[in-house]
Amino acid sequence: LKIMRINNSLIPFAIIVAGAIIAGAFYFNARENGTVAALQTKTEDKIIGLENMNPITAEDHILGNPNAPVKIVEYSDFECPACKAFQKIMMRVMDDYGKSGKVAWVYRHFPIDLLHPLNARKEAVASECAAELGGNDSFWKFANRFFELSLSNDETDIKTVIPQVAREIGLNEVQFSSCIESGKYDAHIQEDLDNANAIGGRGTPWNIVLAQNGKKYLLSGVWPETAIKQLID
Repeated sequence: LKIMRINNSLIPFAIIVAGAIIAGAFYFNARENGTVAALQTKTEDKIIGLENMNPITAEDHILGNPNAPVKIVEYSDFECPACKAFQKIMMRVMDDYGKSGKVAWVYRHFPIDLLHPLNARKEAVASECAAELGGNDSFWKFANRFFELSLSNDETDIKTVIPQVAREIGLNEVQFSSCIESGKYDAHIQEDLDNANAIGGRGTPWNIVLAQNGKKYLLSGVWPETAIKQLID
């Protein structure tokens, strides 16, 4: 029994290592062959269903110019440690490229119940309620602050953290709590999740880069800031 417990404890680590190896191979292949060319190859040869991505509309959470020539659509899980890292990277990208109108960042929900059954959907609902009460700006404030405080992997004390974030960004706590309990955003979050699956989503962050000519590229996982900027350019 003791041996089995030790082996089981290594499973998450093994998954992380395997993911890092795959992501690393993908990244260095991109560096060797050119980011855009490598991503195009990976998209066309390995990924099917990108054409099923729901069109970007005014109902989406968009940071930056909605008419930007390049758009990065992220399907994300608030309990995902990789999404937490990607959030920081993308905020730096948006600081440099978003203000000039060169790129827009679109956030969609992809809570993975198998990995994060306790918190992920509840956090997605909370972010939608933040947007309802405070607009698009409050959505992004909520997302950024929550990722700063989150411990990830269902370790976050959401009964404390979510109300704290709501207070910090100036939301009415009574209205915020009522919105969360209403269940009004459950269907919307499920729709995002279903769409992530329809375009081949297998993990988070699952990112699609939409070029000005309509071409879609897969940018799965956490990529270095320099690589993302190269792709945008």
